[in-house]
Amino acid sequence: MVKVAPSILSADFSRLGEEVQRLEKEGADWVHVDVMDGVFVPNITIGPSVVQALRPHTSLPFDVHLMITSPQRYVKQFARAGADYITIHVEATEDVRGTIDTIRSLGCRAGLSLNPETPFSAVEPYLEHIDLLLVMTVHPGFGGQSFMPVGLPKIAAARKYFDDNGIDAEIEVDGGINHDTGRQCVEAGATVLAAGSSLFKCSDMGAEMESWRTFRRKGLSSQHS
Repeated sequence: MVKVAPSILSADFSRLGEEVQRLEKEGADWVHVDVMDGVFVPNITIGPSVVQALRPHTSLPFDVHLMITSPQRYVKQFARAGADYITIHVEATEDVRGTIDTIRSLGCRAGLSLNPETPFSAVEPYLEHIDLLLVMTVHPGFGGQSFMPVGLPKIAAARKYFDDNGIDAEIEVDGGINHDTGRQCVEAGATVLAAGSSLFKCSDMGAEMESWRTFRRKGLSSQHS
């Protein structure tokens, strides 16, 4: 079944603890945490101390997306703060494999992400060593952007690679995800949908997330979701 990971980038920052509790009550699968450093992307958000402060407020997995330069400098802090998944960008470090190995050694699941302009071939050498591939369908750095279909072929390529090689890894998509674009991503092979504004602006977040879980990969019946 499709997992839904609401992004707290679109939450009310004045009451984040209550917001993550709300996500659990509404039936979210993960909490998506966007970390930006003002260098790799043109915005600054939160750090490990905020993740640590939020950890007691929910039992949901924290899906921490590091949009930062040289992420190897901070993976230990985020792991200690309570991250469950830590995702780095292939464009952000020269030591991709070493950083992946460090994340796993800290007891977290390792994710790798690529920007819309980055070809799938850039992440292919690392696919056997990760637990999650995060395909960006907007330019990272700001919420509320429009979905870029350039990510769909990458999702399909990742799905084929994982299936052909018997790799049990998640394919997450982040950027401009709503009911329509989320369906397209799942049909292409995505297993996790990260979304911010489309969920937090929804009058019934729980019902909306549940409707996303009905999406199916093309060619598969509901018995093989």
